[in-house]
Amino acid sequence: MESFMIRDLPYEERPRERLLLEGAHYLSNAELLAILLRTGSKGQSALAIAQKLLRQSEGLKFLNEMTVEELMSIQGIGESKAIQILASIELGKRISKASHIKQDSILSPEDCVSFLAADMKHLTQEHFIVLFLDTKNYIIGQKTIFIGSLNKAIVHPREVFKEAIKRSSASVICAHNHPSGDATPSQQDIQLTHRLYEAGELIGIRLLDHLIIGDNQFTSLKEKGYL
Repeated sequence: MESFMIRDLPYEERPRERLLLEGAHYLSNAELLAILLRTGSKGQSALAIAQKLLRQSEGLKFLNEMTVEELMSIQGIGESKAIQILASIELGKRISKASHIKQDSILSPEDCVSFLAADMKHLTQEHFIVLFLDTKNYIIGQKTIFIGSLNKAIVHPREVFKEAIKRSSASVICAHNHPSGDATPSQQDIQLTHRLYEAGELIGIRLLDHLIIGDNQFTSLKEKGYL
């Protein structure tokens, strides 16, 4: 177990001081987490706790999915520290999303993928998300309709368009992730796209696209000719 405390480090090597001197982007993930943790616990520094946390979450890969209870299972992290970490992660997601919102309307699949990337990048289950748009294709809302298993998601058009009607949407864009990383549409994905399109045409709320998001890749079912 690490026995040194951060105050034992030379001034210029302490995470807080390094951030002030060099800038946040020069710090490691462990150093940034140590700043969030603020203090260590008996016999271990905040930096040592941060390193244990990163080992358990496989770097940053699963950190955004950890619960308060899972964080508290790590020695040195209590409820207060767990809450600080989760709040910081959520704030980071919102900042990332805000930076991708364009002043003009959504014009391409790339715009949508960019908007959703922060929420969907590291998910280990399928999430089916709907973006609700107005008549000028501005995003006026977003909702996760379904969270499924690793290989199957069941979505009913009723749930999608009930939310669209509630928001007075002119159109919707649907998206879901493939945790395998492969963005190739399955037969089920294609059939669901057809059902959503037909339902939307009947009630006058158009399905503009259905996106499948994988690892650093995506597929637009509209571009593939399924819409």
